[in-house]
Amino acid sequence: MKNFKKNQTVLDLSTPRSSRKTFFRRFLAFSVAPLLSVISGFTCFAHASEIRTVILDEAISIAMEKNRDIEKAREYAHYVEGKYVEERAAALPQLSLNGYAGMTRDNGQGALYGAGTAPLQYSRTADIALSQPLYTWGKIGAAIRAAEAGQKTAEDQLRLFRQAAVRDVTTVFCDVLLAKELHTAARENLEQKKRLLEEAQRKFAAGTATDYDVLAAEVAVQNAFPATIRSENAIAAARHQLRFLLALDGQDVDASGTLDMPPTNPPDYQQALRTAQSKRPELADLRHRIDIYSELVKIADAENKPRLDFKGSAGWHWLDIKESPTLNGASNGSAWSAGLHLSFPFFDGLKGSGKTAQAKSDLRSRQIDEARLLESIALEIRTSRDAVKEATDIVQALSGTVKQAERLVRMAEKGYEFGVKIRLELDDAQLNLVQARSNLARAERDYLVAQVNLLWAMGVAGE
Repeated sequence: MKNFKKNQTVLDLSTPRSSRKTFFRRFLAFSVAPLLSVISGFTCFAHASEIRTVILDEAISIAMEKNRDIEKAREYAHYVEGKYVEERAAALPQLSLNGYAGMTRDNGQGALYGAGTAPLQYSRTADIALSQPLYTWGKIGAAIRAAEAGQKTAEDQLRLFRQAAVRDVTTVFCDVLLAKELHTAARENLEQKKRLLEEAQRKFAAGTATDYDVLAAEVAVQNAFPATIRSENAIAAARHQLRFLLALDGQDVDASGTLDMPPTNPPDYQQALRTAQSKRPELADLRHRIDIYSELVKIADAENKPRLDFKGSAGWHWLDIKESPTLNGASNGSAWSAGLHLSFPFFDGLKGSGKTAQAKSDLRSRQIDEARLLESIALEIRTSRDAVKEATDIVQALSGTVKQAERLVRMAEKGYEFGVKIRLELDDAQLNLVQARSNLARAERDYLVAQVNLLWAMGVAGE
């Protein structure tokens, strides 16, 4: 039996099983579904609360702290610091503690002890040894200078990745804002299509429009949906890329800002080129590496040259002699030694000459790389300046187009409402508005990206 009172269903156990199944389905529909909707709402709210909205300066600041490439550059600085300590150690005194304990029997010395068999000897030593290079033909000094240049390359690498992070974060940040602008344009276009559908339905009900007009408006609404969906996915993809650059694991990030920025003319080419030649971290890194290879030539050239070292030791020695009819006993006492050691590999089969030739070739290769990098920087400066100028001209050309297109759409809508404009004119006006907004947003994004690319080419991004 079913009783309905105020949209409530009461279960009677005497009813057939099929009716009870219907009751449970309705119970789930009217009771559980709203509960799941509430739970889903709380879940969406909790997820949305995890989104971190940042402005451009904040995003760059996060990247300076957490970007993976920057972290790797910091670790490289630790590596070259250790390399410098390693090379510097060659110029400092080397101390070591040496110990020995053993037993020997040399029957070749048996006649010295008055018997055919030599006694068994137990010996023990404990020494502190010292070694100090005095002259190495400039090898140690060159190694230390090369390590110092290596430390400077670590600073150059850190500057390089910081500027790259500024460039990449700015580009992706602008991509997020552009995706939002395109999504806004697509959504407003969809809303306009819906208003036209409602107007067509109203006219059809009043007898002033045909079913063709209604069908055309419905098709226009359906055709406007894909652009909205694509723009939503573009926003999500750009935000994922921004989160990757900021290394915000497990936390969504969103960009807050505007693409509207008054364009400025790029700096003079010669001025920009001079700035790049003195500021580009890649160029500074390569020049420091050239210094390293210059020192490596000196190190290779010193391989077959004389070397002078001071070596000495001091300690205590023990000696026990057993099984000797004449010298049974033990003796111990202090012991020391000191002296100058000269080594001069005056002929090594031309091995040193081969190493020197290789080092000189490496040095020449780095110098060629420097010349090629200078040419590449000059090309980047020209290309970046042209991109900034192009984007500036486009932004200035489109600055008033959007307002004109918006006014045109309003006029077309009113004209269509009063019957003095045909639908084709209205569609053209709406299409022009969407294109104007999209073109202006892309031009503003391209200008900001071109500007940061020019700063990157000049070596001053983020400075």
